[in-house]
Amino acid sequence: MSNDELTYDEPCYVISVAARIVGVHQQTLRYYERAGLVAPSRSSGRRRMYSPSDIERVREIQRMVSDLGVNLAGVDMIFRMRRRILEMEAELELTRRELQRMRDRRLPAPRSQ
Repeated sequence: MSNDELTYDEPCYVISVAARIVGVHQQTLRYYERAGLVAPSRSSGRRRMYSPSDIERVREIQRMVSDLGVNLAGVDMIFRMRRRILEMEAELELTRRELQRMRDRRLPAPRSQ
């Protein structure tokens, strides 16, 4: 990737552009931030800067609220549960690898006949 390409987490949109992209008012984005649902970066001048991943997260919030009827507290809970599930899946994978490593060390290799 060249230096000119933006990463998915690269802050590149000011709040007015981000609001226009997702079709909400700027106040809605500020409200989501106060509620802890989105955390845009800040420029050196303290301006909110949204990344493509922030935009996608706002769209996901909108889908949950409008399509599923989930309130913002529910959205927050869903995000927390997802994050915890991902953490637990990573822990489980590490445990599986460790168990396999121990089995490989302690159990004799199958004999070929």
